Amino acid sequence: WAVQSGLRTVQGELELWLSRLLAEPITLTVAGRTDAGVHARGQVAHFDTSAPLAELIPAGDGPSLCSRLGRVLPEDVIVRRLSVAPAGFDARFSASWRRYVYRLCDGLLEPLARNQVVKLRSAIDVEAANAAAQQLIGLHDFAAFCKPREGATTIRELRLLEVRRVAELIEVDVRADAFAHSMVRSLVGALLEVGNRRRDAEWLAAMLGRGERCGEIPVMPAKGLTLEEVGYPPAGELAARAEQARNVREIGG
Repeated sequence: WAVQSGLRTVQGELELWLSRLLAEPITLTVAGRTDAGVHARGQVAHFDTSAPLAELIPAGDGPSLCSRLGRVLPEDVIVRRLSVAPAGFDARFSASWRRYVYRLCDGLLEPLARNQVVKLRSAIDVEAANAAAQQLIGLHDFAAFCKPREGATTIRELRLLEVRRVAELIEVDVRADAFAHSMVRSLVGALLEVGNRRRDAEWLAAMLGRGERCGEIPVMPAKGLTLEEVGYPPAGELAARAEQARNVREIGG
C-alpha cells in the first residue's frame, strides 16, 4: 500500500490521480497498510479536500469523482465507492476490526489462481489446525507472531481464527481489532505447523507466552493473503473509537 520512493504502490497511484483530478495535493489515510504482494478487496481510506461537494458527487448527470478515477487508474487498482465521511471518521483509527483471508491449496491448484493462492507440498489436517486455532482467540500479546517495530504494541484482540476447506482451497479466516506487522502470515504459518503434524496444539498455545518473535514460526508468502473487509462502529461512535485506538494497550488494561 504505502508510498515508497522509486516503487509503484497503491497509495502512490491513488494520490497521483486524486491530486491531478482535484488540482490540489491529496494525502490518503488507510485502514490497513498491506505489505508488498498482499491483496486488498475491502480496503478503506480517507482524505481531506477543499473541492466542492458538487465536484465530488454531482447531483445531476455529471461524472462523479469515483467514475473519473475509473477512467484513469491502472487496471490493477479500482475505487468501488466514494462518499462524504461522517464527522469524526478516521479510516485507520475509527476501525473496529479488520478481516483477512489467507488461501492455500494442498491439491491441484487452478493455474489462474496462482497469484492469489499458495500451493502446499503435502496435505493438511484442517480439523486439527482449526481446533488448535481456537486457543489464540481473545486479547493476547502476539509478539511471537510479529516482526517487532520500535514503540509499537503487539497486544491485539483476535476475534475469529478459522481454518476451513472451501471447494479445492483451504481458507484461514482471521478477524481482529488490528494486526501487527506480518501477524496474519505468521499465524497461518504456525497453524500449518500443526496441520502437517510437525507441531502440536500445546506448542501453538505456548507461543502466546513468549513475549518476543519466535523463529520457529514460518512467515507465509504475501500472495495468499487478502484484506477482505474493514468494520466501523455507528457514526456517533467514530470519534470515540478513534481516540480509544490511539491509546497503547496493555493486557488487563
